[in-house]
Amino acid sequence: MSKKDSKRRAFAWKHGVVSIDALGGMIGPTLFILPDGRAVSPFHIAPWWDEPKTIDVGRMISGLRGEWPCVPFGYPAPSDEYPDAWPGHLEEIAVVDDEHGYSSNSDWSFVDDGCEDRISLAIDYPTEHAVERLERVVQPDPNAAALDISLTIHMRRESCEPIALHGCFRLPRTVGRLILEPGNFKTGRTFPATVEPKAPIFAADQIFNSLKSVPSREGHIVDASALPFANAGEDLLQLDGINGQFAFANLDENFRLNFEWDHSVLPSALLWYSNRGTSEPPWNNRNMCIGIEPICSPFGLSPDLARADNPISVAGIATCVPLSPKSPLTIHYRIGVSSI
Repeated sequence: MSKKDSKRRAFAWKHGVVSIDALGGMIGPTLFILPDGRAVSPFHIAPWWDEPKTIDVGRMISGLRGEWPCVPFGYPAPSDEYPDAWPGHLEEIAVVDDEHGYSSNSDWSFVDDGCEDRISLAIDYPTEHAVERLERVVQPDPNAAALDISLTIHMRRESCEPIALHGCFRLPRTVGRLILEPGNFKTGRTFPATVEPKAPIFAADQIFNSLKSVPSREGHIVDASALPFANAGEDLLQLDGINGQFAFANLDENFRLNFEWDHSVLPSALLWYSNRGTSEPPWNNRNMCIGIEPICSPFGLSPDLARADNPISVAGIATCVPLSPKSPLTIHYRIGVSSI
């Protein structure tokens, strides 16, 4: 059953209720019903969601929640800290009209496609953009507490674009009670500069092979798989060559979330650690979520850097997706929950 509205839609089925906002096409408040009858709500909603004037920080941030696609993904992050292997000079001159893409900051249109078992959306890009149109379908699994999602990208002209599926998931309040369970990956990387100068977590530009052992900014090893952290922090990690699977276990609420995607298109996973680390309004050191983002991108840096040679692409992991008007690209993925 779908409830229709121009700004949001909700769909109820045997195993839950999902809602989607027009802004960004973002999945909003969602409940999954587990086999034992418990209802769990894994998606994050920013604590400022109903506060006035948050629109000043940009539409995407003002409505931050759930999960949504980013095409093209990224924005410039100028810094004088980039090592020589990173073309950091591109971040100094890169220009991006919309952080994480036009569709992340604009209203999508709900599409009545004649199918009563799903929610469909679409958005047309400005005429000067290489991307012409995105189409998004969120279809609850009639037999499980899961969402099957697809993103179709139509192009005006050929281009290589960084792409992300931006999942945001809430953290328990008790330290260490959410355990990240990544699929197999080839290389783990820390961000090559500093994400949040006031609250860095990880040492810059380091390689690791397990989330349980990541070099920290303070010179020791941190278990980055157990969240939330006791201390405030804001940072990024990237897992390259991942097998298209990522899970986490919420030990406070006894459920596991599974995220599966086509890793032939999105070969990496970006992890956004938002652990009360950003002090500027509207963040005010209160945002707590883990971003699990299947990507083809170098840390969500600018599309210009994504298209250039960088340490990730040089290592054989793509950081942008070749796209053509001759054949639209469709990415399928699935988010579901189960009891522990």
